[in-house]
Amino acid sequence: MADPQLAVIDVKPGAALESQSGLQMLRPRIYGAFVAPPADRKKIAAIVMHPTSNFMGHYLIAPLAARGICCMGLNSRYAGNDTVLLMERAIQDLGAGVQYLRHAGYEKVFLIGNSGGAALASFYQAQAEQLTAHHFPDGDPTHLHPSDLPPVDGIALCAAHLGRSRLMRDWIDPSVTDEHDPLSVDPELDMYDARHRMPYDADFLARFSAAQKARLDRIEHWAIERLAQLRATPGAPRDQSFVVYRTHADPRCVDLSLDANDRAPGSVWGDARAVNYSANAMGRTTSLTAFLSQWSSRSQADGPSNLARTSVPLLLLTYTADQSTFPSTRDAWLAAGGERIRNVDIVGGNHYLAGQPQLVPQAAEAIAQWAQAL
Repeated sequence: MADPQLAVIDVKPGAALESQSGLQMLRPRIYGAFVAPPADRKKIAAIVMHPTSNFMGHYLIAPLAARGICCMGLNSRYAGNDTVLLMERAIQDLGAGVQYLRHAGYEKVFLIGNSGGAALASFYQAQAEQLTAHHFPDGDPTHLHPSDLPPVDGIALCAAHLGRSRLMRDWIDPSVTDEHDPLSVDPELDMYDARHRMPYDADFLARFSAAQKARLDRIEHWAIERLAQLRATPGAPRDQSFVVYRTHADPRCVDLSLDANDRAPGSVWGDARAVNYSANAMGRTTSLTAFLSQWSSRSQADGPSNLARTSVPLLLLTYTADQSTFPSTRDAWLAAGGERIRNVDIVGGNHYLAGQPQLVPQAAEAIAQWAQAL
């Protein structure tokens, strides 16, 4: 098989200081890796992309190439750092990748929404079919144009999160009592406190969920007020960064009776409590505008609601031992896709198919067979 090729794609400027590199800011580019089939077989291509993860080494690139599908692992301008990530800019980058493949001569292009890329792909296609995101959640214009977002021919989802705003709603730790102290804790709401035995009782789970929403609402309210204050103050910056402590407290990580599948206890990143208290975790450092775009109830990038607005064929691969997507996650995607979507279980698959090389061909074959009918 041919060696991977590098795609270097110019994109429109976006968020201020999205990169520390002056060169990148003056001429912003994104990068992708793909294996191209022979020129006479340029029929189907895919893009697998995440808002922040580096997917240039994605596990599906080579297996799909072996099945006649050019799969590009594409990075957004925010690769490795979501501090100032705006989902509305991320779909613009995805659109640049779609344009690249169309110009390269591929007849069909589809998106692979893996993990956090699922909501991104759904947001992209919903906007490609009908552009409504004319403003960011903070009110500034996006200056998106339909030509930035050429529609694709289908979406395949695998180990698919529902979207960053829903993850934050499900994962934020409600036991934090002081937003400036990562060690502050209310033991009555601490799922990691030994006094709360598993399986968790219904009363605790109800109080826990309500407190999660209350904390997230408080942060969102503060972010909106702070942003308004900054923009009403002459000479003040239009944005600022802040820290959201402890964002990995989903009871399903430790109580396997909840939303039961084949998973092992813990997090996809290891011990769930350790991840919760770590210095770098989901949404830990963010800006006001990035928080509103990604993590808040004002986010326009909710996965299922956007998927429901699309009209293209859909495929869902459920990894049955996933520690961060669950049967309820699958059901939400299936409800959004309706008659256009079908589910294929990858039995025993963990979130990244890490250490499971025997399962990667199963995932690639399911996607390839579905894509051939586009």
